Amino acid sequence: MGAFDEQDVVRRWFDVADAAPLLLDERGAVAAWTGDAARLLGYGPADAVGRAFADLLADGDAARVPELVERCRAGGGWAGLLTVRRRDGGALRVMARITSALDTGGPARCLVLLSEMGGAPGWDMSRRVLEQMVAGSPVGIAVVDTDLRYVWSNPALARFGGGPPAQRLGRRLREVQPGLDAEGIEAQMHRVLATGEPVVGYEHLGRVRSAPHRETAHMMSFTRLDDDHGQPMGVYYTVVDITDRYRARCRLALLDRAGEQLGRTLDVTHTAQELAEVAVPEFADFVTVDLLDCVLHGAEAPGATETVPLRRAGQQSVHPDVPEALVGIGDVASYRPGSPPVRALVSGRSWRKERLDPPARRWATHIPAGRGATFLELGLHSAMIVPIRARGVTLGVTTFFRRRRQEPFDEEDLGLAEDLVARAAVCMDNARRYTRERDAALVLQHNLLPHRLPELEAVEAAACYRPADELIGLGGDWYDLIPLSGARVALVVGEVPGHGIGAAAAMGRLRTAVRTLAALDLPPEEVLAHLDDLVSSTAWEEGVRPDAAGTDAQAVGSCCVYVVYDPVDGRCGMAAAGHPAPALIAPDGAVTFVELPQGPALGVGGPPFESVELDLAEGSTLALHTDGLLARGERWAVDADRERLGRALGRRAESLELHCRAVVEGLVPSRPHDDVALLMARTRRLGAHQVATWELAHDPAMVADARRTAVRQLAEWGLDELAFPTELVVSELVTNAIRYTGGPIRLRLIRERSLVCEVFDAGATAPHLRHPRTTDEGGRGLLLVSQFTQRWGTRFVPDGKILWAEQSLTGAGRDRPPHPTT
Repeated sequence: MGAFDEQDVVRRWFDVADAAPLLLDERGAVAAWTGDAARLLGYGPADAVGRAFADLLADGDAARVPELVERCRAGGGWAGLLTVRRRDGGALRVMARITSALDTGGPARCLVLLSEMGGAPGWDMSRRVLEQMVAGSPVGIAVVDTDLRYVWSNPALARFGGGPPAQRLGRRLREVQPGLDAEGIEAQMHRVLATGEPVVGYEHLGRVRSAPHRETAHMMSFTRLDDDHGQPMGVYYTVVDITDRYRARCRLALLDRAGEQLGRTLDVTHTAQELAEVAVPEFADFVTVDLLDCVLHGAEAPGATETVPLRRAGQQSVHPDVPEALVGIGDVASYRPGSPPVRALVSGRSWRKERLDPPARRWATHIPAGRGATFLELGLHSAMIVPIRARGVTLGVTTFFRRRRQEPFDEEDLGLAEDLVARAAVCMDNARRYTRERDAALVLQHNLLPHRLPELEAVEAAACYRPADELIGLGGDWYDLIPLSGARVALVVGEVPGHGIGAAAAMGRLRTAVRTLAALDLPPEEVLAHLDDLVSSTAWEEGVRPDAAGTDAQAVGSCCVYVVYDPVDGRCGMAAAGHPAPALIAPDGAVTFVELPQGPALGVGGPPFESVELDLAEGSTLALHTDGLLARGERWAVDADRERLGRALGRRAESLELHCRAVVEGLVPSRPHDDVALLMARTRRLGAHQVATWELAHDPAMVADARRTAVRQLAEWGLDELAFPTELVVSELVTNAIRYTGGPIRLRLIRERSLVCEVFDAGATAPHLRHPRTTDEGGRGLLLVSQFTQRWGTRFVPDGKILWAEQSLTGAGRDRPPHPTT
C-alpha cells in the first residue's frame, strides 16, 4: 500500500483515544515520552528521551524520518503505517499520525500518535465507525445490564414495537414487550451471564407490539459483555424477524405430517376425519369435511349441483366436543342455495374471506332449535372453502375457520389448504374405489357362501366367517355342508390365495366344483384329485404354468379339506390338500387333532392325495378351519397355535353356534390379517329304529319278498302313504341287481329327513336312465324310479356299488314318532 493510501486509511479509521503519544524535537529525536508509549514499546523515559525516533523504527521505515520531520516543519502532517522496534527486539506494526506541535517562539516540534493494530485485519475501527455499524444495522441490537435492564439499543429494534431507544432505557423486556415469553428470553440471558457461553439461534414465538394481531417468530443471539477485569457488565443480544421463514417451515411440517397421517386406512370417513385433525390446531381452529353421500358408499360421484346432498364425514375443533358444529358425523349437511359452500362445490373453485361479516346470512339450513348459526354467535371470523377434487371430479368440500387465532387467512394459507385437500382427495378417492371393490367382493363372497347351513340328521352344524382387515382386502376362504346319499354328509373348508374379487370368484368356482364332485359320491381323496386336475387345467388354459413362481392363476395354490361322515355306522373319511387338519372334540371335551396326511395344494403338483378313516363316537365335534384361525400359520409356531386353538375349542358353550363364535372372537382380532372360516359339526348316530337292512338271495323270487318286507317296515315307521312308490322302487332296484350282477344283494331302508332306499350289489357298472319308445317291452325301470322319487343315483364302494333313491317325507308321517322295529 502506498503512502497516500495509508494516510487515507488512517485518517478514516484512526481513533486518537486509543493512541500512544510522544513528542519529537526539530532534529527528530524524542523530546517527551508518555506512559502509553512506554506500555506500547516497552522503553522507559530514560531509554527513550533524547533518542532518535529513527532508532525506534525498522530499517525500511527509519530512512523516512527526515522527510516526515521536514513535512511537519512545513506545517503539514502525515498518517500511515509504520513498523516499530520494541525493547524486547520484536517488531510491531502500528498506525501512526505525525503532525506539528505549535508553540510560541520555540523550535518546531512534531507530535506522533501511535496506535497498535493488534489482531485487526488491517486496522482498528474507530468508535464513530462502530456506532455507524450498530446504529445503521437492519438487525435489532440491544445491551442490557446485569439486572437485564436496557442500557442501549439501536433504532432497528424499535421496528418490533416498544418505542424508540430512549424509551427503553432502564426498563426490562416484559415491560417493553408484554406479548412475548419474557421469562424464557430472560432465562437465556441469565444463563449467558452465569456461564459466559454465548447462545446463538434461540427461536421464540409471540406477539410484538408492532404486530399485535398475529404471532411473529424471532431468532435471537446472546453474548456476555465483560469489563477490563473480566467481570460481567451485561448482555449484548441481536434479534431478527424470521416469521416468513418460520411460517414456511410450519407449512412444510404440516404437509409432511399430512403425508404421514392421511390415508392410513382405506376408509373414506376415516380419511376425512384425518384431514380435519391434521389441520387443527396448527392451521385452523375449526374444520369440517362434507362429502357427497354417494362417495361414502363407494359409488362414482355425479356432477355436482346445488341439490346434490352432502353428508358430514369429518370435523375437528380446538375446543372439546366441537361446539361450533351444527351437525354430527354422518348427518346430512344442508347449505342454502348460492352459499359459498354450494358455490365451491358446483364451480370447483376455492373461496376465501379474510373477515366474515358477523350479521351475514346463515349458510346452513335445518338449524337445531336453540342453536346459533351466525358467525358472530359461533365466534368465527375468517374462513376458507376448498373443494375436494380427484380425477377431475368434485367429491365434496372442506371448510376451514379461525376463531381463537386473530390473524385472518391469507393467500399463502389458501395455497396450503389446497395442497392439504388435494392430498386428502387422492386418499379419499382411493378409499372410495377400494370401498366399491371391497363391497362388490363382499357381496360376491357372501352370495357364494352358504346363506344358512342345511338341517341334517347326521350332524348339528355351525359356521363363522370373518373377512380380512380392509387394508389387505377380502380373501377367498369358504366352507360348505353338502348332503350326500345314504344320510351321509360332506364337510368342506377351503382357502383361495390372494384377495379381492378375483379370489372371491375363484372361491366360487372351486365351491361349485366341489359340490359337483360330491354329487358323484366319490371318496375324499378322489374328490381332491379331480379338483386338482381342474385347477391345473384352468391354469394351463390361462397360459400360466402351475409350478411357475409368482403365478397369476388365482386358484393355483388353493387349500382344501374334504370330510365325509356316515351317521349309520359313525365312520368318517377325510383328505386334505395343503390344509390344516381338523380338530376333534370328544364328547367329554378332550381336544385332539387328526393325524391327516397332507397332500399338496391344488394345482401345484405333487404326490397323490391320501385319506384316513376313523370311527366317531356320537356327540363328537369336528372343527374344520382355515389357517387364519391360527396366529400366523408359521411352521415353527404350529404347536403353539394348536395349543391356543385347543384351549378355545375345549371351552363349553350353551350351543354350537355360540361355541363357534366364541372360538373366532377369542382367537381372531376384529380386523384380522387373513380371512377366517370355521365350520363345526357335532355328529349324530341314526338309531336302530331308523335303519333296516336285509340280505337277499340272488333269486328273482326274492323281489316279491323284498317288496313285502319293505312295506311292513314302512307300516312300523308310520309311512303307509309311501308304500306304493316304495314297492315300485324296491322292485325295480332289486330286479336290476338280480338281472345284471352276480353275488350278494343287500336292501337297506333309512328313515331320517327323507326315506332312502338302497340296494347293494357286486356289479361294477352303473345303470343308465333310458327313454324307451312306446313299442319297447323293457327299459322303463329307472325312468319310473326317477318319476316317483326326489333323486336317485349310484355310489361305488370297494366291493361293488349301491343304487339309491330318496323320497320326501313331507305329508307322509314326517311328524309322527317312528315305530320301533321288532
